Amino acid sequence: MAVRNTYDHKNGPHSVHGFRTGRFDFGINTTFIIYQLGETLIDAGPTNQWPTIKRVLKPLAIKTLLITHHHEDHSGNANRISKLKNLLPYAPALGQEKLAKGYPTPLIQKLIWGSPLKVKTQTLPEQLIINEGSDSQARVIAIPTPGHAKDLTCLFFPDQKYLFSGDMYISKSLKYLRSDENLTQLIDSLKKLIALDFNILFCPHRGIVEAGKQALEDKLKNLLTLCSQAQELMQQGLTEADIVVKLLGPEDGLAKLSKFNISKGNLIRQAMRHPLN
Repeated sequence: MAVRNTYDHKNGPHSVHGFRTGRFDFGINTTFIIYQLGETLIDAGPTNQWPTIKRVLKPLAIKTLLITHHHEDHSGNANRISKLKNLLPYAPALGQEKLAKGYPTPLIQKLIWGSPLKVKTQTLPEQLIINEGSDSQARVIAIPTPGHAKDLTCLFFPDQKYLFSGDMYISKSLKYLRSDENLTQLIDSLKKLIALDFNILFCPHRGIVEAGKQALEDKLKNLLTLCSQAQELMQQGLTEADIVVKLLGPEDGLAKLSKFNISKGNLIRQAMRHPLN
């Protein structure tokens, strides 16, 4: 599969380039963007896109790979990139064991992304300097943002006011939640990110979001509104199934294909019990 699209944010030596790949193109959740700033890559992309990713990366001088979390679309090719570029990837401490030992992935995710390869990593520190000694040298602060995954860590570039958001954004409005996601932690993590001083958000699914902070504020507002609506309907005596249909519509093919690992019901169930005060 060829590169589906490219992305560029121009900012002199701190310009960011990205390229999108994916086996399917059924929306942004089935494709993935790898970002590059100088000699540094943010995330590794899915294993089933390695021929394209390898072709793009082979001529580039890459010295650093930062992994935001262990999920297969983000970490899948870390092993191959480490060998191709002779580097040791950085990964959040909470994800290193899974990356080293491997972990099971649901069938639908294997179909979309492929299976991740085991990879040895070094611990992503709270702060680090990338591209050291070059014009694109930059300070990076690792921001733990659990909720979508326990190890999800966003990468904040305070001097450039960049935020590489892992899977913290994707969309202003959620309709589904995975069974292993924690909505309350996700909401708390959004609040943590909104408190940072940044402008540009780099999402590996949505793309480059110029008004990044506003986008996260909109997402937080929408989630809190959903929680409030779900709890109001619950107080009126509606069942969980009725609330799902009223607020999000009936469960669809994604829920059925994932055996309800990804579903609207998961989201509403947690929204019904999220503390609003």
